[in-house]
Amino acid sequence: MTAQPAVPWVVAPGMSVRTSSVPPPHGPAEQFTAGRRAAAAALAAAGSTERTVPRAKDGRPLFPRGFTGSISHSGRLAVAAVVPGAEAVGVDIEPTVITPRVAAFCLREQERRRLLAPVGSYTARDLFAAKEAAFKAMNCLGTLGEFLFWQIRLSQCDGALTATYRGESVPLWIRAEADLSFAVAIRR
Repeated sequence: MTAQPAVPWVVAPGMSVRTSSVPPPHGPAEQFTAGRRAAAAALAAAGSTERTVPRAKDGRPLFPRGFTGSISHSGRLAVAAVVPGAEAVGVDIEPTVITPRVAAFCLREQERRRLLAPVGSYTARDLFAAKEAAFKAMNCLGTLGEFLFWQIRLSQCDGALTATYRGESVPLWIRAEADLSFAVAIRR
């Protein structure tokens, strides 16, 4: 069963987002199936007649031509975002509290100083999800070589959050709820 969250997660123009609960025992097989259910619902909402999202050899989801998308899941929730006509999309949901030690590892000092509350408006979990979403959107470009998500730099200008790696940039949108951070990166 696919359900929309209480607060709509449509944070970027033209984006269709759908969620699906992960049934017990909440393992990898259940997460995979819930992710594909969410993807099918997001494709339908975006106007696609094709609703199947097979898996590429490297594990990435293969969305139908013209309907670029991304899938993420936690132990109990899967989410899919589809943006028709986009070059790349990355989505991440993060229910885990990010410890100061993990934040120090995956966020640069400047990111922690400028973007984290109380100076900035984000939590470490928000920024962790943002880097994961940006990694998915940027990694599929195939021109950046192999890299790890924490090597991405986050910056904010005039309220807009951007991820950058090796001269490539992608805008980010974040939506946070009390127990979950949702981030999406869209490369048009």
